[in-house]
Amino acid sequence: MTTPSTSTIVQRVWNYCNVLRDDGVSYGDYLEQLTYLLFLKMDYERSQLLGETGAIPPEYNWASLRTLEGPELEGHYRNTLTELGHRRGLIGCIFRKAQNKIQDPAKLRRLIDLIDGETWTGLGVDVKGAIYEGLLEKHAQDVKSGAGQYFTPRPLIKAIVEVMRPKPGITIVDPAAGTGGFLLAAYNHILTRYELDREQKRFLENEALHGWEIVNETARLCIMNLYLHGIGHDLDRCPIHVADSLAKHPGQYFEMVLTNPPFGKKSSVTYVTDEGEIRRESQTIVRDDFWVSTSNKQLNFVQHVFTLLKQHGRAAVVVPDNVLFEGGAGEVVRRRLLQQADVHTLLRLPTGIFYAQGVKANVLFFDRKPARKEPWTRELWVYDLRTNKHFTLKQSPLTFDDLSEFIELYNPENRHARKPTWDPEENPQGRWRAFTYDELIGRDKVNLDIFWLRDESLEETASLPDPDVLAQEIVEDLEAVLEQIRAVANGIGSDQEP
Repeated sequence: MTTPSTSTIVQRVWNYCNVLRDDGVSYGDYLEQLTYLLFLKMDYERSQLLGETGAIPPEYNWASLRTLEGPELEGHYRNTLTELGHRRGLIGCIFRKAQNKIQDPAKLRRLIDLIDGETWTGLGVDVKGAIYEGLLEKHAQDVKSGAGQYFTPRPLIKAIVEVMRPKPGITIVDPAAGTGGFLLAAYNHILTRYELDREQKRFLENEALHGWEIVNETARLCIMNLYLHGIGHDLDRCPIHVADSLAKHPGQYFEMVLTNPPFGKKSSVTYVTDEGEIRRESQTIVRDDFWVSTSNKQLNFVQHVFTLLKQHGRAAVVVPDNVLFEGGAGEVVRRRLLQQADVHTLLRLPTGIFYAQGVKANVLFFDRKPARKEPWTRELWVYDLRTNKHFTLKQSPLTFDDLSEFIELYNPENRHARKPTWDPEENPQGRWRAFTYDELIGRDKVNLDIFWLRDESLEETASLPDPDVLAQEIVEDLEAVLEQIRAVANGIGSDQEP
């Protein structure tokens, strides 16, 4: 939880964004410019206050911006972004393809003065990190920008990391890093749960965490988020790769994968026809290390996650419902996964917890195992946090406490000693039960979209939920229908000749 001083700084910095919005500067553009300037200011502070050698050349450092005004400031700032974007390592990642989106030099001057008013290096890592996390969350709440798809609810991330329990010395990857929530939570878990020696801490800060993010702007926010929390200070290395992680295997293997891939169902490329019409074409990912070739992005991510794991490596992946029940390629992926991995846990998530509306998702937990004839999955434990649960982003948001029962029943200390809460006679509404491999493989198309609880909203005597909750659920259902219509429309468009 942020301190009052942290909240005050977040509000102060964010209030200025409202001024810039009147000039057409979006939340995302503002946060980007803030990232560039924060990095320049902190690099300068370390050289001035701590006596370290600045990573930014003097002609482009913070001091070079302080005395300029008007068009001269705008021109110098633009040149600075271009020059630093050509550098290697961390600086090149931060400033890659950077552009000045604040066209009014007076507004740019005011933003520089705002940042100059704080000694950022003097703020603790927790405070700096909390400030930036606060800004990212505000950005995610801007529905029009679509930024919410890159922001996984932090209580959910914390619960996933709590049961996965990463340890010092392991490598952790998020192939769809977004703003870095999973990597940051894993870092904090290790940092607070273990007494680290100097080498373990160095490894954690500079070598343990890896991520891929396809969107330049989001990758930049992710890198800065990690940096402000004390991660990735090795200027020769950038923890986040700006690339399509599905395009090929990176040639690296990891002990742990934590990820929430983008919700879009289809992998596609956008092109313009000779007549100037914009078309999207489904793109089937073909890789020798995948079980099946498909244009379904979510199924590709599940396969990709499996290939990233070392033997006995562990994964937690957020997947939409269609990954659990879709036929064809979906059935192939599920059969192979149950055979070659120990697919041991499924958390059915409630609706109303993601900024991207209409999403019905789950968390799938599995461990990669060596090749053998017998299937590795013995039983799948399912926790239903969806049926008869009602959450909204504002009126009734998901909290860490809402996941406490799941964490306890998961039994991370020894998941082989789990006990169900469901009993057909004594507790038919229990949310936790196991299904054997034979039961799973015997289901039509190996459907893992399993539910057994009685939905109280379908009963005649059921009282209607709170109007705000009901309205939110209607919106989510409409969004889900619209998403399916878009998918069908895109599929039809891709089948037509350009």
